[in-house]
Amino acid sequence: MTLDEILTVSFTLFAVIDIIGSVPLLLSLKQKMGGIHETRASLISGGLMIFFLFVGEKFLSILGVDVRSFAVGGSIVIFILGLEMVLGIEFFKGDADPKSGTVVPIAFPLIAGSGTLTTIISLRANYNEWIVLIGILVNVLIVWAVLHSLDFISKLLGPAGLTAIRKFFGVVLLAIAVKIFASNVGGMIK
Repeated sequence: MTLDEILTVSFTLFAVIDIIGSVPLLLSLKQKMGGIHETRASLISGGLMIFFLFVGEKFLSILGVDVRSFAVGGSIVIFILGLEMVLGIEFFKGDADPKSGTVVPIAFPLIAGSGTLTTIISLRANYNEWIVLIGILVNVLIVWAVLHSLDFISKLLGPAGLTAIRKFFGVVLLAIAVKIFASNVGGMIK
């Protein structure tokens, strides 16, 4: 377990969760819902990620899917998420019902959505599960801090800053997706 691995996993999850890029949506939901329960949303999304980290592989085996295949599939999803962020095109449609509250759509699927859960399994194929767990915990803290500071972040970055950050993390995601794909596809071909 190295600091570089922890930073790579943490940064990958940070880019996929894209909590900074979600600030405009979160601000809108906060206004419509009359507030967001930051701690509850953070704990629920973190719990989902940790659950999927430790049980996701067993769940996949029940479905007859190996981790390498899931990692390759996940890398494609991550690649598409990166394209969304860079190009500003929406491929994945989310349930944006603001009346659902803190759990849906904020904790799931906005924070711990399919892209995040897929990334966790993909990362687990390449890193020790404890490294991924640390990365999850780091991101839960970041998510809480962002949710707690939504108004401040929005004023600090402004619309142009939020767009620039979203596009930067999109390019990073594209590179990460290519790396995950390349490191797993070879083991599948026999």
